[in-house]
Amino acid sequence: MREPVQNRVAALLKSSGRTLSAAESCTGGQISHLLTTVSGSSAWYLGSVTSYAIPVKVKVLGVPPALIAENGVVSSEVAAAMAEGVRALTGSTYAVSTTGLAEGGDERYPEGTVWIGVAGPGGTITRKYHCALGRKGNIRRFATVALQTLAHYIKIDSIV
Repeated sequence: MREPVQNRVAALLKSSGRTLSAAESCTGGQISHLLTTVSGSSAWYLGSVTSYAIPVKVKVLGVPPALIAENGVVSSEVAAAMAEGVRALTGSTYAVSTTGLAEGGDERYPEGTVWIGVAGPGGTITRKYHCALGRKGNIRRFATVALQTLAHYIKIDSIV
């Protein structure tokens, strides 16, 4: 059986003394839940902001309202701004964010669409992902894919 992704993230951070924070919207705390199931996570996981509502994205994470108006809340730009905002807020080495649609959807983004942001010393990246597993399944999968994206980023950042 493959090792859980949160354990891989933990190993990458523990060995380096680096830290992590999260800004979650559509995952509603699932990323934080997965990370805190790892014993000793308080040594490298600083915390999260569950910014489900747009005013929290703006007031707490510093996402510019114009960015949301121009690109939509489910966008690469907002995912990047959320990751950068929580990283600045907590002072973490790395940050991961999610913004998407666990259910419902529109012409632009169907149900099961998420934008993931990862920010760190090497800059900020985003990734769009889609699945169709129903609300609960989508949330679980979004969180797992976000942590996989984060682990990949940390590995590459560690090499550079």
